[in-house]
Amino acid sequence: MNYLNKDEILTQLEKISGRDFVSNKTGDLFIYSQDPGASESRPVDFVVLPKTVEEIQKIVKLANSEKIPLIPMGGGLTLSGLIIPVRGGIVLDLKRMNQILEINELNRYALLEPGVTTGMLKAYLSENYPELQPPIPDAPPSATIAGNMLIHGSGSLSQKYGCHSSMINGLEVVLPTGEIGKFGSCAVSEYWFSKGPIPDLIGLFTSAFGTMGIITKISIKLFPRPKFRDMIFGFTKGFSDLPKLMSKITFTELAEDIMIAKGDVPEAYKNFGMLMVYFAGNSKDEMEFKRKTIEKIFKDHKAQVVPLVGKARERLMAEPQYGAALAADWRKGGGFEYVGSFIPLEKIPEAIEKGTTISRKYGLLTSLLFRLIGRGHAVMFSVTFPFNRSDSKDMINTRKGLEDADKMILEIGGIPWKAELTGQKLILEKMDPNFKKLFNNIRNIFDPNGIMNPGNWEVQ
Repeated sequence: MNYLNKDEILTQLEKISGRDFVSNKTGDLFIYSQDPGASESRPVDFVVLPKTVEEIQKIVKLANSEKIPLIPMGGGLTLSGLIIPVRGGIVLDLKRMNQILEINELNRYALLEPGVTTGMLKAYLSENYPELQPPIPDAPPSATIAGNMLIHGSGSLSQKYGCHSSMINGLEVVLPTGEIGKFGSCAVSEYWFSKGPIPDLIGLFTSAFGTMGIITKISIKLFPRPKFRDMIFGFTKGFSDLPKLMSKITFTELAEDIMIAKGDVPEAYKNFGMLMVYFAGNSKDEMEFKRKTIEKIFKDHKAQVVPLVGKARERLMAEPQYGAALAADWRKGGGFEYVGSFIPLEKIPEAIEKGTTISRKYGLLTSLLFRLIGRGHAVMFSVTFPFNRSDSKDMINTRKGLEDADKMILEIGGIPWKAELTGQKLILEKMDPNFKKLFNNIRNIFDPNGIMNPGNWEVQ
């Protein structure tokens, strides 16, 4: 995109955030033009690393006056191109805003700046509040808490408590006009403990991909940390009974996290579904009761329990549990992306069949993962594509596979999650027209100059 005076814009940004934290140099911008996934790289005009809310306000006002796109960035690990500028502009890298502002032990919440990472919060709680734990996404420790919460992330505790966006208590946001808005109890009270009981507008910012504002503070729920945590690992050859098996386990309300995986690696499990059920408790008797109850359900549904020891157990017990990311090493070149989605529980067998077919169609290794969300009310389902970054044909096949997976998920009644541009377009085509109209009207009110991550969620 061509601006009237790039040098003047650079000078203004340097005045706001300091010369050391602003750049338009090709070498500095390169990393911001792409992400770890399969999206094509796109040009960036400037990057700025603000330190304060006031700096962000000034940057937003400058962007409005010059009609420059703004793209907020947390850890930059979303894979699906959400922080790669569609139309150039300024990437706001928020990693310098990394303060843990408050831990409220009694009300069990954390108030954080947007650059606080999962690893930072986990380490801080372990040292200072060992009886509390945060939800942990299946992502590297450098992933930001705010970024994960705002994309409807999932991970540990999600089966029990829901997707991570449901764990948000409140937000402070620099709106696209440069004004500051507070959402949740913090709009009325000095405490950041709840979304309600005022009208809940926090949902406007979740899964909006930076199109509605720039989050500068976030309050999230914390949870009691049990003394013991363990897992049951098993496998099943048939998939038709999986929904009933999963539903039966959730009905006991004993499981903390439940996952299903199917893939071409390891070879021994190629034709099986791998089952992982995590549970926690505060006594050995409680843990033994939960283990026996869940193992009986496995047996009743002809699922085989397999004892785990050594490195296999260590890896699957880790938090974050990002074993699915190992698929990045399945092919030369280290590429890795997946179409995530939320689907109904009963669609698991169909998703396995159709996800496998898509992988085979494009010569890609099969890697499927399911995680139950909110006691089985929904399932996070992902089709993962390992690819070779140095092979242009492999990259093209991966993008085709991702598009087919988006289409398949919509056809079976699911919704793609943190969808890339192609996925967003497919969702909008199927979206209820009145919902789409309302969403577009709200967005235009919030962002009259269209500067917030333009190209994403664009209603035609």
